[in-house]
Amino acid sequence: MRTEISVTDQSPTLDELLERLVTIGGSDLHLKVGSPPSYRVDGALHAAEMPVLGAGDTERLLNDLLPSRFKAGADYTVDLDFAYGRAELGRFRVNSYRQRGSVSIVVRSVAPTARTLGELGLPPVVARPCEESDGLILVTGPAGSGKTTTCAGMVDHINRSRRVSIITIEDPIEVLHRDKMAIVSQREVGVDTPSYREGMASAMRQDPDVIYVGEMRDQETIEAALVAAETGHLVISTMYTLDALETVHRILDSFPPYLERRVRQMLGTTLRAIVSQRLILKAEGQGRTLVAEVLINTEAVREVLVDPDATGRVPDIVAEGAFYGMQSLDQAITEKCEAGEITYDDALMHVAAPREFKLAIGMGQKAPR
Repeated sequence: MRTEISVTDQSPTLDELLERLVTIGGSDLHLKVGSPPSYRVDGALHAAEMPVLGAGDTERLLNDLLPSRFKAGADYTVDLDFAYGRAELGRFRVNSYRQRGSVSIVVRSVAPTARTLGELGLPPVVARPCEESDGLILVTGPAGSGKTTTCAGMVDHINRSRRVSIITIEDPIEVLHRDKMAIVSQREVGVDTPSYREGMASAMRQDPDVIYVGEMRDQETIEAALVAAETGHLVISTMYTLDALETVHRILDSFPPYLERRVRQMLGTTLRAIVSQRLILKAEGQGRTLVAEVLINTEAVREVLVDPDATGRVPDIVAEGAFYGMQSLDQAITEKCEAGEITYDDALMHVAAPREFKLAIGMGQKAPR
């Protein structure tokens, strides 16, 4: 199915491009020399019926987007990552880069305000770890799976319900949070702090109750997050991992072997939950729905996190943990398919165990679409 983008025979302005992105409900806008502007809608790219962009077009559009701090002497030969906001259009995350000597730009639309966890379609149990006074909550998934949106919902849940100090460290700042019951201080990497690691180090001296760090991407940031969680703070962060077991292994693999025992103990003590999510096209073809694996750190989970020989049992504990609100990704997908929210074919593409999925929804017989 082709998404119709209105036609023009002139080079589009920045406002026109962003207005279309918002109007059609797209998630991303791609601007590349030699191609027309393209929009990602429900996970698929659609080329707009517009003239192809020239080198001057993308450089002009980048100059229109650049924050003032980049205006003087901006080096277009390096990747630039920043936020852009317009009151009448909303907020956008922008990344520019060079390919074959010309400027390319990707603009992602960001929700102007945080949505509640219920509105996002997350299981009710996800709110429970957000009410803890300390510990580590991880939201994981591939790029474009809504991790930032989920974290914004968690921060907003705390902001609406607790009198605490929240510090966010983001690259860049996407969703803006106004003070509600909590005080929210939002710091942008490259503007307010040099890096995630240094932002975490300084945050510990700023009397936070809750720290949101946009991504745990290296040993230093992971270690800082674990220490913050261990010393009485609630830490929320993201990782590009597909499920709970891969997340645990990614954390452990970030440290040298001689630290593994210590990291396992810290993880077993501090971890509150891992939410691993995907976005799957809705059955009616308009929009996507969120499916999530949820791990809650019960006594059984703590035991296998600490024991290297038992860590492989994490998926089984998740699948058998319905009493605690846990669910595996395959269980979440199966439930959505049985409810008619996603098609059989789309569900089959995303499950980890296709045979068990087929048996669960009809003894191996193809379900009606």
